[in-house]
Amino acid sequence: MVFSSLSFICVFLPAVFLLHQVIPGFKGKNALLIVASLLFYAYGEPVYIVLMIISTLFNWLFGLLIGRTDQPGQRKAWVAASVVVNLAFLGVFKYAGMAVGTIDALFGANIPDPGISLPIGISFYTFQAMSYVIDVYRNDVQAQRSYPKVLLYIAFFPQLIAGPIVKYHDVEQQLAQRHADLHDIAAGFRRFCIGLGKKVLVANTMAVAVDSIYAAQLDHINIAVAWIAALAYLMQIYFDFSGYSDMAIGMARMFGFTYQENFKYPYASPSVKVFWRRWHISLSTWFRLYVYFPLGGNRKGRPRTVFNKMMIFFLCGLWHGASWTFVVWGLIHGLFLLIEEYLPIHKLPKPVGVVYTLLVVTVAFVLFRADSFEQGGWIISQMFTGWHFEYACVELAMRQLTPLFIVTFLVAVVAATPAKGALERFVDDAPDNTVAALETASYVFALALLALSLLSLSGGGYNPFIYFRF
Repeated sequence: MVFSSLSFICVFLPAVFLLHQVIPGFKGKNALLIVASLLFYAYGEPVYIVLMIISTLFNWLFGLLIGRTDQPGQRKAWVAASVVVNLAFLGVFKYAGMAVGTIDALFGANIPDPGISLPIGISFYTFQAMSYVIDVYRNDVQAQRSYPKVLLYIAFFPQLIAGPIVKYHDVEQQLAQRHADLHDIAAGFRRFCIGLGKKVLVANTMAVAVDSIYAAQLDHINIAVAWIAALAYLMQIYFDFSGYSDMAIGMARMFGFTYQENFKYPYASPSVKVFWRRWHISLSTWFRLYVYFPLGGNRKGRPRTVFNKMMIFFLCGLWHGASWTFVVWGLIHGLFLLIEEYLPIHKLPKPVGVVYTLLVVTVAFVLFRADSFEQGGWIISQMFTGWHFEYACVELAMRQLTPLFIVTFLVAVVAATPAKGALERFVDDAPDNTVAALETASYVFALALLALSLLSLSGGGYNPFIYFRF
């Protein structure tokens, strides 16, 4: 467990920000952020901070070794070694238990579970480290001679444990020199408050219903219960993860760093292909740049293209968790991307395309959330065939449909649409005094979200971000 939300918001973040403002020089500021980031991670992972430091050291050294030679063979050998080392870290600390369980199930072996706990954020910081070394190999960036800068790039606390996955060339200059004026600080703080509100006020409310239903007996789940669980989780995972991304982007801006957007209203997508251009953009971009293109992309014929795309989504599912349910979730998305290449989905009226995409995404997310194939398969089947209304089913459904849940769900549906874009277009055409009033209102709204979020958090309960697991 990392810092409690209240201590992070009320103590850790303000203290680090104020020190960052008063410490002169970028070396001092960077040293502060490194120490703060390591303390942040060590608070909940005192053992695995050693693993992260070893990982960053290895990747820094691989970058230097690649940068110091012009021999193609040596460069290729060093980058291959870096990939092997990084994947070995992931394999041991994330997938050892899955591998043992699979071998036991397939071959009747009796290998004991290694019982290795998952280091928080290992998938995120490992992918960042790999992208740095690969970019040095491709001559997209120069090898960084300073280990502290590489460490700060990978370990910077806003994005350390749940992304977004930041590419080195996007922040290379900011590691050496950056500036955050009053407008940047205020806008970053506003973005942080909005992200916090997404998580605490929306995602956590949806999580109550989701957790209750997924903990229920299977025979208590009918069509109503199944759809409540599926739609609530659809909103929970979006507002949970996009909320964290907003918080990370906002905090980074307060310290002078600029991160790319990670979500662009994916639930308004007219196809699964477009969905993956808008959902977890940093991850889909990473797989496209560092796996899909090196495999040949779509340049080696249709059979190879099909293989490459399915491999990407196999790995994407596996990246999300050490369970075959995640892999199948990824393959479902890959399958529908291939279907869209043969069927004219893009010619459908946009509302029809959006409904189709949401149906695919919603059903797939049931398996993503499920504890087992049995549970996931049962809930999906009940979404379409569960026309039975025993008392236990009705009672379970009604228990979730509280006024708070209904109001929050309706707000979430509106907030998940590109309504913000329409508002921004309205602001662009509005008089200056109207723009100033709306700007002020947005900060008042952000402060209200912060106050409500703190009140909710003070009530107790621990609700970690979903993507902390990855």
